Amino acid sequence: MKLSFVIPAWNEEKLIGKTIESIQLSARKYDFEIIVADDASDDRTAEIARELGATVVSCNNRQIGPTRNDGAKVATGDVFIFVDADTIVSEAVVRETVEAIENGAVAGGSFPTFEGKIPLLAKLLTPSLQITFRILRIAAGAYMFCTPESFEKAGRFDPKFFAAEEVHLSNKLHKYGKYKTIKSRIVTSGRKFQTHSAFEILTTLVLVSIPGVRNIKKRKNLWYGKRDGG
Repeated sequence: MKLSFVIPAWNEEKLIGKTIESIQLSARKYDFEIIVADDASDDRTAEIARELGATVVSCNNRQIGPTRNDGAKVATGDVFIFVDADTIVSEAVVRETVEAIENGAVAGGSFPTFEGKIPLLAKLLTPSLQITFRILRIAAGAYMFCTPESFEKAGRFDPKFFAAEEVHLSNKLHKYGKYKTIKSRIVTSGRKFQTHSAFEILTTLVLVSIPGVRNIKKRKNLWYGKRDGG
């Protein structure tokens, strides 16, 4: 089984090296490839990715869904694994992903643990969000996986959505087979909590997890905007 890790990236020179290295270490027992979809970065993101052996796909979307799609276009694996550029992947996460696919799942994800100083509100509400995402069988964007066949049948990430595109895709994937939320959790940067309020971030997450309240059709600064903490 070959694994294709697809990393969408925009100006991620500070963190993308750690993300790639974590994948290389965690997936070393498998046949794998790492594809970085560089969304018109003006820093050393693409250079660092190439130095570490990743395949770099250049695009100019300023939108994370289509950027993931561009990376997936050149992927050759039996499993597509979409990982954010500020996320650390463990060996347990990769192993459980492979086991899920081997046991018949066509898609799934891992809910994130946030790295760094996190506001109290986020600490209190995150467990409830994790349960909600598990019950509804939807993926957090930092780490989700699917088979290439189900990805194509579901229509890839829908470009009309500027946020919650992974939620829309998760629900479409339900039509094509079993969805599995793995127990092991990836670790993703808590930098958004340093740039945006916990209320703003968690409100967005809650809204996109509620059926019928997912149509975010404009660019969110949570993804392409000012960043603190990396």
